[in-house]
Amino acid sequence: MPILAAEPQFCPDDLFERGREGSLGRNWWVIHTKPRQEKSLARHLHAASLPFYLPLVRKRLRLRNRTMTSHTPLFPGYVFLLAEGEERIAAFSTNRIVRSIPVVDQARLWNDLIQVQRLISTGAPITPEGRLAPGTVVDIRSGPLAGLRGKILKTASGRRFVVEVDFIQRGASIVLDDLALVPVLDADSEKD
Repeated sequence: MPILAAEPQFCPDDLFERGREGSLGRNWWVIHTKPRQEKSLARHLHAASLPFYLPLVRKRLRLRNRTMTSHTPLFPGYVFLLAEGEERIAAFSTNRIVRSIPVVDQARLWNDLIQVQRLISTGAPITPEGRLAPGTVVDIRSGPLAGLRGKILKTASGRRFVVEVDFIQRGASIVLDDLALVPVLDADSEKD
């Protein structure tokens, strides 16, 4: 069986450069897909030029003494759709969607998705975080991830930097040395 190349993770190609201002009145919807239908839905949305984001992470597998690379959804069962009402209804015609969840805080989801995409674009090994745990909130001050805000968790594998998508209560983490990290003061202290 041939290994397929990585598929588009988002549409249009400049989705994150445009940002919130370039969304042309569209809103984010969190699409809960049927099992293992995320990539099929993404292919359909891409072909229809509907704006979406499907965070994919590279996974290396060893199969019959060969190393193979696959691209798997970071958040299985979820695709983020940036659409108007009619576009969202058109996405349902694929018969791959269980339900769509409206996003109340559009700005926060935009920020969370931008951070996830920046983390993925580094090429560092990323670990999906299924449940969010309490941790120290930090900002990264230098390096390729400068400007990202997340949590530091202590795990058996060491200290992990976690970027959260609060709306779906999931996140992505990487191992990061703490030299470039600065703790974020609570909201009251930031105002001073």
